[in-house]
Order: sequence, then C-alpha cells, then structure tokens
Amino acid sequence: MKNIISFVRHTHPEVYKGVLFFIAIVTIVYILPKQGKFKYEFQNLKGKPWYHENLVAPFDFAIKKTNAELAAEKLEIEKNTKPYFKRDEEIVNIKKKKFILEFQNKWEDENKEFKDQSLKVGLAILDSIYSNGIIESTEKNDNKPSDYSIYILSGNVEEEFELDNFFTITSAYEYVKKELNNYKKNTDVKQLLPLLENGIAHSVFYDKETSEKVLKQSIENISPSRDLILKYQSIVSKGDIIDGEKFQILESLKSTYDEQAGTGSYLFILLGQSIVVTQCLAVLVVFLFYFRKEIFLDNTKITFILLLIILTVLMARLAAGSQSFSIYLLPFCMLTIIIRAFYDTRVALFVHIMATLIVSFMAPNRFEFVYIQLLGGIVTIFSIVNTRNRSQIFITAALIFLIYSGAFIGINIVQEGGIDALSWQDFAWFGISAMFTLFSYPLIFVFEKIFGFISDVSLLELSDTNGKLLRELASHAPGTFQHSLQVANLAEEAIFTIGGNALLVRTGALYHDIGKMDAPMYFIENQANGINPHEDLNFEESAGIIIGHVIKGIEIAKKHNLPEQIIDFIRTHHGTGMTTYFYRSFKNAYPEEKINDENFRYPGPIPYSKETAVLMMADSVEAASRSLKKYDAESISNLVEMIITSQIEQNQFLNSDITFKDINIIKKIFKKKLMNVYHVRVEYPR
Repeated sequence: MKNIISFVRHTHPEVYKGVLFFIAIVTIVYILPKQGKFKYEFQNLKGKPWYHENLVAPFDFAIKKTNAELAAEKLEIEKNTKPYFKRDEEIVNIKKKKFILEFQNKWEDENKEFKDQSLKVGLAILDSIYSNGIIESTEKNDNKPSDYSIYILSGNVEEEFELDNFFTITSAYEYVKKELNNYKKNTDVKQLLPLLENGIAHSVFYDKETSEKVLKQSIENISPSRDLILKYQSIVSKGDIIDGEKFQILESLKSTYDEQAGTGSYLFILLGQSIVVTQCLAVLVVFLFYFRKEIFLDNTKITFILLLIILTVLMARLAAGSQSFSIYLLPFCMLTIIIRAFYDTRVALFVHIMATLIVSFMAPNRFEFVYIQLLGGIVTIFSIVNTRNRSQIFITAALIFLIYSGAFIGINIVQEGGIDALSWQDFAWFGISAMFTLFSYPLIFVFEKIFGFISDVSLLELSDTNGKLLRELASHAPGTFQHSLQVANLAEEAIFTIGGNALLVRTGALYHDIGKMDAPMYFIENQANGINPHEDLNFEESAGIIIGHVIKGIEIAKKHNLPEQIIDFIRTHHGTGMTTYFYRSFKNAYPEEKINDENFRYPGPIPYSKETAVLMMADSVEAASRSLKKYDAESISNLVEMIITSQIEQNQFLNSDITFKDINIIKKIFKKKLMNVYHVRVEYPR
C-alpha cells in the first residue's frame, strides 16, 4: 500500500493525465448513440457503378416505399375516401311539429274534412322528403355527380348512398310544388305551400370528426414497404449501375440495419466506440507529446482541450437525436476559433480534425460531413491567423458560410448530376451555423476567466496604449514608457521571425517596467532635469530601489488584475542578473570590503519561455543602447553581442525553449532595428 501511495505521489501529474483521458473517453463513448452503422456509403452513387464488393441480403427485409410513393398513396386515399354524414332526427320532429302548429293556427277553411285531408297531405309530403333527407351543402358534396357515394352513419352502422338519393333545399321545394299540384282538388295549395316551405330544412349534415378519423386511419394503414428481399438474395454486384430501384433497396437495407442494430449487440457497439474514441484521443496525445510539449505538460491546458472536444460531441449528439433541424446548423468551426485563440494554428487544426472524426459517427452522411467540416475548419484557421480587429470574426463567419455552401453544392452536383436536388433550407442551416460562430468571442472570455488563459482579443485590449494603466505609465514615467515602446518593437519583430506569440511579447513588453511608476526619478530615462537622486544614497540602497521595481511592478499588475502571463514578463525580464553599475561602483569604492552579492542581484526567476527570453534580451539591449557615445554599425553590433553573450554566460536562458540559432537571428534583428532607430547608415565595402 505504501508503495502505491509513493508511486502516486511521485507520478501524480502522469496519473492525473491518465485519469483525465480515461474520463474523457468514457464520457464521449457514453454520449455517442449505441447503434450500429451501415458500413457502405452509397448516397453519392446514384446513377454510378457500385464499387464495393458483391452485396447479398444479410437477413430478410422489405423494400421501403419512397417518399414520393407514400405521398402518391396518401393523395389517392384522400381523393377516394368517401365523406361521412349523419341524419338529425330531432330537426325532422321539430319541423313536423311546427308545421302542424302553424297549420292549425292559420288554416281558414271551416270544412273539417277538407282541413284534415290537407293536413294529411302536408304531413305525407314532409315524411316523403325527410325519409330521403335534405343534405347539407358542403365542399364534400358540392359539384359532385349524382352517383357520387357518401356514407350515412347511424349509431355504429354505416350505409352507402348516392347523392341523388337526397334532396337539396331547392329540389325539396320543387318536390313540394309538384306533389301539391297532384292534390290540388283535395287541398288548398295556396295556403299549404308556404307552410310546407317553412317545414323544409337540412336534416343530413357532414360529420367532420368521423370523416377525418376514418381518413387518418386509412393513411396510417398505408404499408411503408412493398416487395420482400430474402436472406442471401443478391442485392447488387460490383460494377452494377445504381439505378432508382437498387438505390431504394440499399436505402431499405440501411434503414432496416439501423433499426435492428443494437438489439443484442450493445456490448460490441460499446467496444467499437471505445476503440475509435481511444484511438482519436491517443493520436492527439502523441501529437501534443512530440510537437507541443508545453501543452502536454500543462494539465490545465489538456483539461481545456478535452472539455471542448466533449462539448462538441455533446452538441452533435443533441442534433443527431432531433428531427427538427440539421446537424449542419451546429457551429463546429467555433471549436477551431476558440482553440486558436489560446494555441497555435496547428493545434487548432489537429483538435478540429479529431473532433470531426468522432462526430462523423453521428452524421447522416459521414463522408459529406467530414469533407465539409474539414474545409470549413481549415478556412477558419486561415482567416484568424492573426486576430487584430473585431471585423475579422464577421469575415470568418462569411467565409464559413461560403465554404460550406460551395462544398455542399459540389457534392450534390457529383451525387445528383445537377442542382435540382439543392434546397434553400440547407443553405439556411449553413447561414445560421456561421452566425453562431459570432458567439466565439464571449465564450473565449468565459474560458479565459475559468482556466486563467489569455487570448489575442484580451492581448489587443491590454496593448492599447490608451488603457488606464499605460496612460498612467506615460504620465508618471514618460521615459520608461518610451523605453517600453522601443522594447516592444524589438521583441515583437524578433519573436515574429523565430516563431512565437508576437502579440503576447508586445503586450508583456509594454507592462514589464510599470513598477518604475512608484519612483520614476530613480531611473535614468526619466531624469530630464539632470538631477540624480542616487547621489544621496549609498550603493546598496540604490541597488535596492532599482531591484524593487520588479516587485513593485508585480504588485501593481495584480492590483489592476493583469493576467499571470503578462506578470511573468515583469517577474523575469531581469532574471537573476546583477545591477551591474552599482555592484561595480561598490567594488571600486570599497575594494577591501566583502560584498553580499544578493544585495545587488535581481530575485528572478529566469525566463522560462521563448517569449520572456526575447523580452529580456530586448530590454537589456535597448536600455544599454541609450548610453552609447557613438552610434555606428560597429558599436551597435558590439553592444548587442556583449549584452546577449553576458546573459548566456549567466545561464539566464537555461529554462527557455530557445536555441542558439534563434539567438543568432535575434542578434541580427536587434542590430538592424537599432541602426534604423539611431539612423545609422550601413557601410558598404569599397
């Protein structure tokens, strides 16, 4: 047990990485849908030869009808389904009672026999009309032929009738006049006709609820499939042209396979997904280990990258389970933008490729998805190589839309042989996806605060010389401010040439001497009136004030919430070097006295990145160049060589990932820039 604890104690960074990757693999596998995938990609083969091996049916399956076939069947059912009507006997009874009442009240003839005969005739006519029924006029029976059939529902019994079995209001009235004409000798037609006319009303009404219910049931009963393919039956042979029928058979096989996958094969699918995800993340780990060691060694950075991949997979999973929107609606290029904000372009591209490969297992057409997303990610990286202004994110969004659309059009032309299959909705998804990438900036800010990172956007804000802190530096220590600007120019040019974060170096250079604001007159670049307060101090006190600007700068930076990456430049820009002037002055003044070197040495640490090392060189070279008595190519060259060689001899760059080749390039850049600053002409050989 002690051995295990000791092992964990001494290898906890590696153990943490292992646990981190294990959690990432488990999480991604858990997110992925547990269904098998049909292994053949054939969506782009319609009208083209089958280039896979001979395919036979692995099981019995039905050929599913196409959407066009199903739509045609639905249309046919809607056309041929008969409407349902129902009789309203209550209206018949009401009308007959009303007729009798009006007859009794309005009949003027005192001949009882004639009166009774007229009432009998009127009721017989109404009975004859209502026995057939007076049908309501609706769109279901208007303008239909007389032999058009409808159903009359009575209770649970339905009967089929033709339309000519029923009266309309008009035909019923004509029938009344005709019948009364037959009885004009025995009745008073003049008095009976208006009474019968009032007794006519619709008694057969359209039953919308039943009609729609029957229609819906008929549509639901449409069979989604037609012919049956038996197990081991040949489906397509290598080289066969994929016509419409074969394509539909392949679609049916894929659909049936996807429906059946996972039933009894869950563990195998789980194993396969684990292998795939592990391989992708393992390749990412190897890439970081060999080519981005500084990221690999930083567990926070590893956590951030894996978290973004997991969130991307989760986003895709939500789309894969939705029927209301396409997977292309999702802003996958946002991953590239966020990664690029904190790391270089190669890391951004590599992470984007790994995430795309994992997500492709949830995409409906894997090749199409991977092709479109890889192009989109690459173009995104091209467009944000240097994020120097806010308009770039809008340009990036526009480029993403254009590359998505262009790739999609090209694939569809290849698959369909034309543009007829293109839908405006697909381009709407691309447009929305591109617009979603605009949310990258607020997300970058959130991740900066959570993980303590710093992005180019924040660096641009910090490097604005109109910012509050830099304005204070320019006001309280104008000489230091000008020195910082010159150092920023030197360091930025050098790091840009040898490779590194130029914007980070420039920002760090602008803030590296802010500690001098506390006592600006003790630094020679701010002594414009010729007064040197060091004349009233001993050498150790003067050295303490000079050294103290580093500690004071860190305090000011933390007070103003500057990022740690910028504070690192303040900490390391003198490394563990000496305040050489006061150290030598002390030795010359007191040659017999023992010197405590620590009183004249900066506390460090020494630079531990290429960027901080370059700033140290630029700071020392620029400051020393101001003391030259003669500005020519030789003096500047000797100065640069002496300063940087001295720093190398003092082991100031041991922790920096900088090479002698880089240092030689930096020397050349500094010499050239300083000669430009001091207007030194290059001497040409004669």
